[in-house]
Amino acid sequence: MALNKVLQYLGKLSLLLVLPAVVACTVSYKFTGASIDYTKVKTISMAQFQNRAPYQWAPMATMLNEALNDAFVQQTKLQQVARGGDLHLDGEITAYDQFNKSISSDGYSSMVQLKLTVNVRFTNNTNHDEDFERNFSATRDFDASQSLDSVQEDLVTQMIKEIVDAIFNAAVANW
Repeated sequence: MALNKVLQYLGKLSLLLVLPAVVACTVSYKFTGASIDYTKVKTISMAQFQNRAPYQWAPMATMLNEALNDAFVQQTKLQQVARGGDLHLDGEITAYDQFNKSISSDGYSSMVQLKLTVNVRFTNNTNHDEDFERNFSATRDFDASQSLDSVQEDLVTQMIKEIVDAIFNAAVANW
């Protein structure tokens, strides 16, 4: 009987000693989508993407470049260098167009589609099997009763975010 009480006491004591250690140990995960081997890849260089689309809106190239830089700064530990990075991105805006998407019963356009296309060249200097060149596009629709000037900034911001996410995933997510 005394042995039972001693075992119960030791069981409670060990629980009291182990519980604070378990509570103090926590695991933290930060999911960014990037799967980069930081032992091999430490730097990234990005050329300024130019707007080479026939139809142009002046702020677009700057907005794209800033969004690309922000994505890699905020979601990776890569150091940005001016040139010669382990990873390198360059490209250009190749198309920025609007199209009549649907026609109303009176024969006029009722919806307009805005499309942005960016050509990207990605080079992984530590593994050239991952290099690519491809186009990334995004579209947004707006009511034809609105002028492009009134919706352009908001729609371009949305399209750039979508394109930057796709570029980031293609370059470093490697699912």
